[in-house]
Amino acid sequence: MHLARQATARRVSNHRGRAALHRVALQYGKVWILASTLCVLCSTQVNGQTADSAFDQLFENYHEQYLILFPLEATNFGDARYNDQLQIDISTEFVAKKQHFYQQTLDRLRALDRPQASPTQQLMAEVLEYELVTRLAGLQFGFERIPFNQFEGLPLFFAQLGSGSSSQPFKTVRDYDNWLQRMERFSVWSKVAIERFREGMQDDFVLPAILVERMITQLLDETIVNEDVTQSLFYQPIDNLPAEFSSADKNRLTNAYRKAIANLVLPAYRQMGEFLRDEYLPSARHTSGVSALERGQEIYQYWAGYWTTTHLTPDEIFALGEREVARITEEMQQIRQQMQFDGSLPEFFEYLRTDPQFKPFESADEVLAFFGGMQAKLEPQLPRFFSNTPRTPFEIRRTESFREKTASAEYMPGSADGTRPGIFYVPIPDAQEFNITGGMESLFLHEALPGHHYQISLQQENPKLPQFARFLWYGAYGEGWALYCESIGEELGMYTDPRQKLGALGDEMHRAIRLVVDVGLHWKGWTREQAIEYMMAHESIDEAGAVAEIERYMAFTAQALSYKIGQLKISQLRRETKARLGEQFSLAAFHDEVLRNGGLPLSILERRMGQWTPDAN
Repeated sequence: MHLARQATARRVSNHRGRAALHRVALQYGKVWILASTLCVLCSTQVNGQTADSAFDQLFENYHEQYLILFPLEATNFGDARYNDQLQIDISTEFVAKKQHFYQQTLDRLRALDRPQASPTQQLMAEVLEYELVTRLAGLQFGFERIPFNQFEGLPLFFAQLGSGSSSQPFKTVRDYDNWLQRMERFSVWSKVAIERFREGMQDDFVLPAILVERMITQLLDETIVNEDVTQSLFYQPIDNLPAEFSSADKNRLTNAYRKAIANLVLPAYRQMGEFLRDEYLPSARHTSGVSALERGQEIYQYWAGYWTTTHLTPDEIFALGEREVARITEEMQQIRQQMQFDGSLPEFFEYLRTDPQFKPFESADEVLAFFGGMQAKLEPQLPRFFSNTPRTPFEIRRTESFREKTASAEYMPGSADGTRPGIFYVPIPDAQEFNITGGMESLFLHEALPGHHYQISLQQENPKLPQFARFLWYGAYGEGWALYCESIGEELGMYTDPRQKLGALGDEMHRAIRLVVDVGLHWKGWTREQAIEYMMAHESIDEAGAVAEIERYMAFTAQALSYKIGQLKISQLRRETKARLGEQFSLAAFHDEVLRNGGLPLSILERRMGQWTPDAN
């Protein structure tokens, strides 16, 4: 996923680095009111108030204030109260308020009597403290001077939202009016983004030139900046106006959307694209990793810890990656021999990439149907491995055309109330080049069932977790879980086709390679070309695929470390728990427990699983 941490896009993410703008005066007023409320509620405990209720109140206020600060995340969570607002978390003023919010919450949390709270509240307090300390540590680096890149950031996410294919709802007249407000604020956000990019230029805190070139192409894509606004993806909600809307509302909204798209949104994308092309690109750097930046090694150490939730050093991660690559290479050699291929491993990779037998699809619908067949095969097996299953619906969709050429397959979480399904997005730029040895089953196990869909949906649906904990994302936990799900594919009845087993092994190799090339790029001074060469030498991937992957790692620093580090830890915990419990061990109970408390840093998960027994629940 992404999503990065979702905002992202969460991607990953959406991830929480997604930058946006909300109504400044209104929002900040609410923020300070809530901050004052938080102070009153959490600075002392009134007579009769239990330790648990004090923590409950702090958790609730933290979550509510967080949603006001980050309304796009509220939308992703399925909370519609702030669907008309957009934050500007790349502005200096916003960063200062965010820092105050995190520090104040941390101070209040540490002032509470944690030993008197229940075990669940103590765990949630520990997780929130970890979260706040980590967020505060990241603010020192001024990451807002690079507001977005070709892989993550508001411009890409905003286009998804505006197309109607993501979490922004377009069901009621109010929904449509809400998006009009967000389009207006996006226009302002884009101007602030250019200002922050310029600050980065002054500080030599800039992106690699090759990534900037990709961003220019994305921002000036015809599906976004088409002179005919009716051909822009932002016009799609108007093409799909609900039939029950009155004629007056339809006419008003159509005119308002035409005007907003033509006068606000398209100029914003065009101005950002032209700025990057004409002004920023000549100042972009020609190095590949963050170590080339001022405090670059500190930055990489921060992101490595952030994404792995461990204290592993970059050099330790690099060595671990090399060991895993060597181990998996031996297994691939065995499969090469089983398939009676006489050439070298690189020649074997070339054979897998190019032989027509491994490219059986004629259309995108055939690719999607193949994934649908996996779902039908897998779902009857899952009750043997999980006692708890998500209520959130699940769908498979093709990735939108405007981002399909550069996108990876991904999972977009559903809403907590189940009204929006979890979606497995598959990019299919050319169905006839879609290779069946690319690990289709392992991909589905990772991104869809039981990987991200189970982990994220069960977390969001869990009423025993405080609201803030239902939406936390730790890469090593979430991506580690998803890669672990790949590793149990044979137990789940998958990989019966040797081509899919080979694909699963290739996917595992891909994650092991990430440990090597990510550290190589950002810590050891590797060039983009060195990383591409290493990747192509050790796995079945064509040059275009390797280029896209390496450029992703260049942009999304250290995120690629989370997969293998997390998977290795969860697999280790399974072995240790089985050895400790003996005949009491139940795989379904183990899986339920790993998922029970939502996303956790690996250090916390390891301690809890070391103490867990089946009767503890």
